[in-house]
Amino acid sequence: MHKIRAAITGVQGYVPDYILTNKELETMVDTTDEWITSRTGIRERRILKGKDQGTSVMGIEAVKGLLKKTNTDPKEIDLLICATVTPDMQFPATANIIADAVGAINAFNYDINAACSGFIYSLVTASKFIESGAYKKVIVVGADKMSSIIDYTDRATCIIFGDGAGAVLLEPNTDGYGIMDAILKSDGSGAQYLHQKAGGSRRPASYDTVYRREHFVYQEGQAVFKFAVTNMAEVSAEVMERNHLKPQDIAWLVPHQANKRIIEATAQRMQLPEEKVMLNIHKYGNTTSGTIPLCLWEYESKLKRGDNLILSAFGGGFTWGAVYVRWAYDGLK
Repeated sequence: MHKIRAAITGVQGYVPDYILTNKELETMVDTTDEWITSRTGIRERRILKGKDQGTSVMGIEAVKGLLKKTNTDPKEIDLLICATVTPDMQFPATANIIADAVGAINAFNYDINAACSGFIYSLVTASKFIESGAYKKVIVVGADKMSSIIDYTDRATCIIFGDGAGAVLLEPNTDGYGIMDAILKSDGSGAQYLHQKAGGSRRPASYDTVYRREHFVYQEGQAVFKFAVTNMAEVSAEVMERNHLKPQDIAWLVPHQANKRIIEATAQRMQLPEEKVMLNIHKYGNTTSGTIPLCLWEYESKLKRGDNLILSAFGGGFTWGAVYVRWAYDGLK
């Protein structure tokens, strides 16, 4: 018998119906479909429309689908963590809202903000509750309504981001499957290159902050790209080396979907061919905390019990990391 590990036993995603194509963006900012596709790999992204429609709307749908798929009673959930940078409100936590809506009345819940690394930070955090023996069923949600903090007059950022959510169920496993290892890192000096200036306690909302458009994402693309290419690739290779994994041992790289060139650089550093890389950036863009669970959801039918997966992400902060997962079940057909 192996030690207790936290195994992913189910995954579900949700994306809004509205599709924002590159062609439509051409009518909004000075850009072209060819320019966007060649630099990012993105062709379209989903946008959550409607009054009072926050991140929780997508998280609720993902969790409801997950509970139904895994035949799990919401009252059995011990903990629910939501990774997000676009909470419905400053408080209560979006996780509180999701848990209440799905009937997880026995779960305690909270949000984690680690930008695009939020899902893997949350996954590793949640795994410790399982490994300790304290909890049996934990849900991790990655969800963001990035359209709520994107300036659609800024062509540097509005082409990149979309809205979406994904959720996974974690349960104890003693058969050698689950979250095997993780390396998580951060560097606060990167804040100058990728941040949202206003809306927090340093610069609360005011006429001035709104007028100066300080409530939108600010990104210095070249600096972020350089850091992401180097660090996402290196930490992915590091977690492989630490676990004595060769390229042929890896079934899938599950990368954060920020930029196709960053994904390709990470795969090259790991010596993995294109067919071993999960990719859906062309359909959804960068959904921040939602990208990795959305990949797992879309590729679930291709996953097999015992597959070695490397989950890798890089985000604002800077935050980055890689997680080694040994998949616990044969994907649903």
